[in-house]
Amino acid sequence: MYDVIIAGSGPAGLTAAIYTGRAKLKTLVLESVAVGGYPASTFDIDNYPGFPDGINGPDLMENFRRQAERFGVEIRMEDVLHIENLPEGKRIVTNEQEYMARSVIIAVGARRRKLDVDGEDEFSGRGVSYCATCDAAFFSGVPVAVVGGGDSAIKEAQHLLHFASKVYLIHRRNEFRANQTALDRFIADERSELMVNKIIKSIEGDAIMRKVILEDVNTREETVLEVEGLFVSIGLVPSAYCIEGLLETDNGYVSTDENLQTSVPGIYAAGDIRAKSYRQIATAVGDGASAAMAITEYLK
Repeated sequence: MYDVIIAGSGPAGLTAAIYTGRAKLKTLVLESVAVGGYPASTFDIDNYPGFPDGINGPDLMENFRRQAERFGVEIRMEDVLHIENLPEGKRIVTNEQEYMARSVIIAVGARRRKLDVDGEDEFSGRGVSYCATCDAAFFSGVPVAVVGGGDSAIKEAQHLLHFASKVYLIHRRNEFRANQTALDRFIADERSELMVNKIIKSIEGDAIMRKVILEDVNTREETVLEVEGLFVSIGLVPSAYCIEGLLETDNGYVSTDENLQTSVPGIYAAGDIRAKSYRQIATAVGDGASAAMAITEYLK
C-alpha cells in the first residue's frame, strides 16, 4: 500500500512527488510515455524562473526527476488505465499490474489536438508531426509548415528554423495569441513566412506528404503550399481516459476545489489536466506543490 500514487511525471507530477517524498510519504509515480511530460520534448524554455539564459527542456525535467528520486520516490514506466475508489483505498490498474494507495494525484496532462482533415492520419509519421523537438532533424534542408497561433506553435516554428530551408506559419486569424517577442524573433528570420487567415483543408503526397491545400477564411479561395513537413500545434486535449466516470469534469478537464481535491476525497488533480485558465510549467509546478501539501494534511 502506497501513501500516494501520482499518475503522470510532468512538472506537476514530479513537483508533487518532491513534496510528498520530503514528507516521508511512500510515493510512486507512474508514467506511460516519457519522464518529464511535454516539457521534456521542448527545445528552449525561457519563462521558467531561475534560469536567466533559458534552459533546455530535457535538462530541466531531468533535474526534477533526480530531485524526486533523491527523496525516495519510485518512478515506473506504466500506463494508468483505470482508477477506482474503494473502501480500503484507491485501486490503480496499469497495463502491467495493480496497485493500492491511500491517495492519488492525477497529473496526466493533456495531448496535442489533431486537425481532423483528410490526409492527416495517412501521413502521420510521414510528414505530419506533433513535436518539432522530436522530429525536426528529419526535415533538414526542406520546406515545412507549422499550424497554430499560440506560444507552442511559435516555439515549434523557431526550433524548425535550425533545420528546415523554409518555415511557414499558418494561422486561421491575422492576430496571434503568442508572446509578441517570440513572434517578432521568428518573423525576423529571412526563412520564415506568415500565412494568416488560412486553414488547412487537406494534406496530400505520395510515399510522404508533399503539400497542403489551404483555404482563405475570407475569400474561400484555395491555394497549394508545397512542403514536406507539417507540424500541428493547435492546442491541447485532456488525457482524462483513466478517470472517466469517476470524477467531475469540465469540458474533459478535472474539476477541483481550492485545495486541488477532486469530487472524490483523497484524489487530487494538478497541472494541465485540471480545469483552469492557464497552462504553463510554472502553474503546473504550483499545482503540484499545492496538491502535495493538501494530500499530506489529508493523510494525517
